[in-house]
Amino acid sequence: MNKLFADSLSKYSTMPFELIIIDNASTDGSADFFESVGAKVIRNTQNFSYPYTQNQGIKIATGNVFAFLNNDIIVCPNWDKLLLETLKVNALDLVTSCGIEQVESKQASILLRRRWNYAKNFVNLFPTSTVSLKLMHKLMYGNWKKFCRKRDADFHNKVKEGFVGHSVFCTRKALDLIGLWDEKLQAADFDIYMRSKKRNLEFGDIKPCHIALNIFNHHYIRLTVRSKPVPFADADNIIKFEDKWSETERISLLKDIELI
Repeated sequence: MNKLFADSLSKYSTMPFELIIIDNASTDGSADFFESVGAKVIRNTQNFSYPYTQNQGIKIATGNVFAFLNNDIIVCPNWDKLLLETLKVNALDLVTSCGIEQVESKQASILLRRRWNYAKNFVNLFPTSTVSLKLMHKLMYGNWKKFCRKRDADFHNKVKEGFVGHSVFCTRKALDLIGLWDEKLQAADFDIYMRSKKRNLEFGDIKPCHIALNIFNHHYIRLTVRSKPVPFADADNIIKFEDKWSETERISLLKDIELI
């Protein structure tokens, strides 16, 4: 998975970037691999939660635009160029890509998920390997470049309010306004949307998070959970999403977006 992710970044990025990897005490050579392809690697001695490690990366990052990417994704061609254009054209500081989880409509999203389940379940009959992961991707999209070109042609610079968690993009301004990732929430990615929406309603100095409909990153969706990772070292600090956001707040802040 790491190799496919790194290969897609190398192949489909058009501008220089700083790759920061947070390694949670892996034992499979992941940290060494990422260092071999030029990444800055923070080697933790324990398995920390998602938001904790995101903040570790932010603290050493030098850029003004951040891409928080899961390592089980394949980025689309020209993703970085399309991202900067989308931010500028739509006057946004916080966007996500679209993907199997959500695209332009509920019906289109359901059809994509159904198609992915067929491709994934067929290939899952065989042991997981680079070959099987590539086959899943091939069965899902056919020609990846062609698929992504069509999406960009159909939805160039088009966005809709909402959130998809595997690829989150923001400016440094966004972090200055809404703060770092909340280390109390494992669902801290969706919390980013909630805080941006709340900030928009209260101060109006940032737009809520939107989904860039022309930037489609493929996500393998929880395939790595089968590895049964060890419990988080900071698990005692993590609370439930509903313990932070009351039912009234959830209804108020989520009324403008489509939840699938």
